[in-house]
Amino acid sequence: MISRRTASAFLACLPVLGLFGCSKSDAPAPGGASSGAPAAGSEAVALNGAGATFPYPLYSKWISEYGKQNPLVRLNYQSIGSGGGIRQITAGTVDFGATDSPMTAEEAQKAPGKLHHIPTTLGAVIITYNLPEISAPLKLTAESLSGVFLGSIKKWNDPKLAEANPGVKLPDKDIAVVYRSDGSGTTGVFTDYLAKVSAEFKDKVGAGKSVKWPVGLGAKGNEGVTGQVKTTPYTIGYVELAYAKQNKLPIAAMKNKAGNFIEPSAESMTAAASGAEIGEDLTASLADAAGDKAYPISAFTYLLVYEDAKNPAKGRALAKFLWWALHDGQKHAAELDYAPLPDALIKKTEERLRSLRAGNDKLLSGV
Repeated sequence: MISRRTASAFLACLPVLGLFGCSKSDAPAPGGASSGAPAAGSEAVALNGAGATFPYPLYSKWISEYGKQNPLVRLNYQSIGSGGGIRQITAGTVDFGATDSPMTAEEAQKAPGKLHHIPTTLGAVIITYNLPEISAPLKLTAESLSGVFLGSIKKWNDPKLAEANPGVKLPDKDIAVVYRSDGSGTTGVFTDYLAKVSAEFKDKVGAGKSVKWPVGLGAKGNEGVTGQVKTTPYTIGYVELAYAKQNKLPIAAMKNKAGNFIEPSAESMTAAASGAEIGEDLTASLADAAGDKAYPISAFTYLLVYEDAKNPAKGRALAKFLWWALHDGQKHAAELDYAPLPDALIKKTEERLRSLRAGNDKLLSGV
């Protein structure tokens, strides 16, 4: 089992890890009760997945916990970035993919079958930094943050940064930007936010899983950015909340749409999702969400699964795991610095899971 304590020791240096769990009980029924979904069968089933680093700490926990209950299912998840997850599920080299940014229409068309986005949890992209002279949490506005990542704000003591941090003596040092070098859902979430709050950023850089950054140094995965910021003074970067927390990195408070400086938390992520308009594909952008307590760079993250499973045994085992994650798995979110899905989205996702099939056979009949 990978605990939060041990996770902090390796998240900054191990981008790929296979974790195995095993299954003997039925998947829980709605609300987390045991049984209700079909049994996986008497033979072991191996399920391989790959993709987003954003939810990796939580997925590691889920695989460990699910394995205690289910000795017939072996799960392996590789944390390689959302772009890699989309490529691998499209190529059929994994049984499920993972992404923080929904697939584009062009990406979906390349898949050999219909792929569904299955929401799994709520997370936050946070701004972390390495300022040895500063102990108080840094405050950032949309204007100052976009300026830093556009390269127009070059010094830590720039007036726009100083204005949001009265009484804080910011150093006269160059800002070193660190960004994701790989195709990244975290980058997709972050640039979605910057493009919404800055017309200049939208025009010059745009939004997406891979963009051409005007300034900075690239690092691979949330793990790579975390490690670079942790070891290099005067850097600034964007990572998922759990990586900063587990590596004891400082986290900036962001000024939200309502004008309040908000720190990322399960509560502020939930506030950002409270008014979300969920699409038919079960995706939604939470960037710059309204609400007094909303953290403005919050996001859902998704697992990608085919509607029609080629292998019925694998499809059934995967559907059972997803049902468990949607119910029992949600209780592990807050302890790892994520937030559980809203009840309304859970209900919609239940219906989507019930639609999964292998040919004419439903994979979750009876729930």
